[in-house]
Amino acid sequence: MSTLTIFSSVPARAAEAEAVPVATSRPIPAVLGADLEVPVKGGRLVGYANLDYAASAPCLEPVSAAVTAALPAYSSVHRGAGYASQLTTARYEQARHTVRAFVGARPDDAVIFTRNTTDATNLLARCLPAGTTTVVFDTEHHASLLPWEKSVRLAPPAFPGEAVRAADAALAGIDGPKLLVVTAASNVTGELWPIAALAHVAHRHGARILVDAAQLVPHRRLNLTALDLDYVAFSGHKLYAPFGAGVLVGRRDWLADGEPYLKGGGAVRSVGDDTEWHDDPEPRHEAGTPNVLGAIALAAACDALTATGWTALVREEERLIARLRSGLASIEGVRELSLWGDDHPRVGIVSFTVAGYSAREVAEVLSGEYGIGVRDGKFCAHPFVRHLLGEADGGCEDGTASAVRASIGIGSTQEHVDRLVEAVRDLVNR
Repeated sequence: MSTLTIFSSVPARAAEAEAVPVATSRPIPAVLGADLEVPVKGGRLVGYANLDYAASAPCLEPVSAAVTAALPAYSSVHRGAGYASQLTTARYEQARHTVRAFVGARPDDAVIFTRNTTDATNLLARCLPAGTTTVVFDTEHHASLLPWEKSVRLAPPAFPGEAVRAADAALAGIDGPKLLVVTAASNVTGELWPIAALAHVAHRHGARILVDAAQLVPHRRLNLTALDLDYVAFSGHKLYAPFGAGVLVGRRDWLADGEPYLKGGGAVRSVGDDTEWHDDPEPRHEAGTPNVLGAIALAAACDALTATGWTALVREEERLIARLRSGLASIEGVRELSLWGDDHPRVGIVSFTVAGYSAREVAEVLSGEYGIGVRDGKFCAHPFVRHLLGEADGGCEDGTASAVRASIGIGSTQEHVDRLVEAVRDLVNR
């Protein structure tokens, strides 16, 4: 079941749009590397348990197939008269339409291909009207915290309603252009944020909202129009399309008026004594030869997930994440990090600490002895991780205030989850 719009403050239109999952019409696609074997202590080879999807997800087989099919005719885009160039251009622009449909964007929204979510966020930051104030929570990824010239930082809210009230109060006290920036799903805890309610508050104060959807779109359907979002950014490498492309989708006017993100060929109409830049934000901010294969890969991932339908994907993820969380909770000395409590809905991400061990020690043991890949650190969200740990050293002797993050997705199995739980149990019992 979808959990994106569970809050009573979410407008009924958005809740209705997100409550009905798309029917499953195809099997869940496979990922490349599912049969990868890795060496562990003693020289054995074991099947790799990849539980690091939140950092970068493996490539879906349909994505690899789409890139392979495009390579023989690969050529320049937009300015070539040859058949291969025309075909490649058509594929690139079709990718734009596919991404627009995938996020439920408005027909006139711009779809600008970028390198990743960070690149997309920085692009929008460059296009904000003069004097814009950004409101952002300290729970955000650094990509949402750092690009802004003028910002108001809000403390981590104790519950979802407090997030809405804090944003409401902050926006009410700002004159001039304003932008609310918020994640849809936390990259640290996986918890879902009340983005429809926050969009409603932003618009009531004449502000716009940018949603970092990098951790949401691999796990849940997103409908930009139903949720009334102004801008959405996400990365291909987290969406099973690790070919170096991301995207910014949203309203055209700020993007059309902003300085070109890169200045060069493709962004201009003409160059002479004066330079005439494109008014259309898509070519205006995609100067140079774009990452055509990255865009094709991203679109192929969108197509594959849409064709599969979200019912089966969400059901399997919720089964595995529940098993992982309950298993870790049964181990003495293991603490799961959470902002809004155990019962708050989330995507397939669990961050935790193990008493007596640093996060790096845990991750190294999991990899070196059990063939399990996880992430350790502060997850490019230093203020949030420090807040969740609640103490200077996070209970770790090395003083790094870090945690271990296990994350699942397509290709994760019950055996992977059980192996992680038993490995942590073994470590605690040493």
